Amino acid sequence: MKELWLEIDPKASNQEKEAVRLSASPYSDAVIEGNKVTFLAKKETVNVVSAPFDNIAEEVKNEKKVLRICISDKASENLTVRAAELGASYLVISCENWRVIPLENLIARIKGKSKLIAEVANAEEAKIALEILELGTDGVLLKTSNPDEILKTVATVKPEALKLEMSIAKIVLTKPISTGARVCVDTCDMMQAGEGMLVGSQSAGLFLVEAEVNENPYVASRPFRVNAGPLSMYTLDTLQTTRYLSELKAGDDVIIISREGKTRKANVGRIKIEIRPLILLEAQVEGKTIKTILQNAETIRIVTPKASKPVTDLKPNDEVLVYLAAKGGRHFGINVPEETVIEK
Repeated sequence: MKELWLEIDPKASNQEKEAVRLSASPYSDAVIEGNKVTFLAKKETVNVVSAPFDNIAEEVKNEKKVLRICISDKASENLTVRAAELGASYLVISCENWRVIPLENLIARIKGKSKLIAEVANAEEAKIALEILELGTDGVLLKTSNPDEILKTVATVKPEALKLEMSIAKIVLTKPISTGARVCVDTCDMMQAGEGMLVGSQSAGLFLVEAEVNENPYVASRPFRVNAGPLSMYTLDTLQTTRYLSELKAGDDVIIISREGKTRKANVGRIKIEIRPLILLEAQVEGKTIKTILQNAETIRIVTPKASKPVTDLKPNDEVLVYLAAKGGRHFGINVPEETVIEK
């Protein structure tokens, strides 16, 4: 499993530092503050020794097992390899100029000897580091004080660690309506039964729409696809933000959700928009009424607590799985807890 380390900026305010610690504690493996690194699972703190070294053999011998090196040329690359050969447990690497080739060289030369941790500034850089040379680095050190960026990087490094709390809602109304422009999201991944995307008319409550994984006598299954509803429906962009289906395009990230609330990312392969008959679904959960609109066809299914059901078969009192978002309004997809918004 890949490791996620976080570095707390010494110039950050106490409030920012505390926000980083709170964001980090459930998901990260280690936190660096100054020249100390704390391994959270072991509750162990050790020194971080940065290059240049007076005597690298002595640094490793003296139990200073976490070494920090900036790769700027072949000499610094060779120094890193030497540290691995001497038994350094962790090598925290930054790259002065080129980002990919130095890490490729190090992965090829030291994989299995020391754990290689790459310094990154955001989730995008983390993704690159973890996929370089297919094997990737053993982990990343994220340098940010932004809690949102921390969670984005968690979703990249440890997607299995992020779960949404799903709720059971009861259908109160199904109503066929006229035609509209509906969106099929074709991903670059394969989904299983019980997996799909969260979609809804209101950002406060989203329905789990299952991927087209089910066989039927008329149409082949398309496990890469979620028939997600009209252009104006919301879906999750990150675990903190939403976006409209109309905004999705090839190459974008989407979040795949399982019945249990487990999340993972997939890329959009294409978006297919067609005019199709639609159906309105209304459900009640925790005293709220939430809604979504989907294509009115037997192949579109809503995930239920134990299986899934076509939208054409849903009836009042049927139970379906939904996700209730944080209270507040949305400004360009970002939750604003203090804002009052009424969605109908």
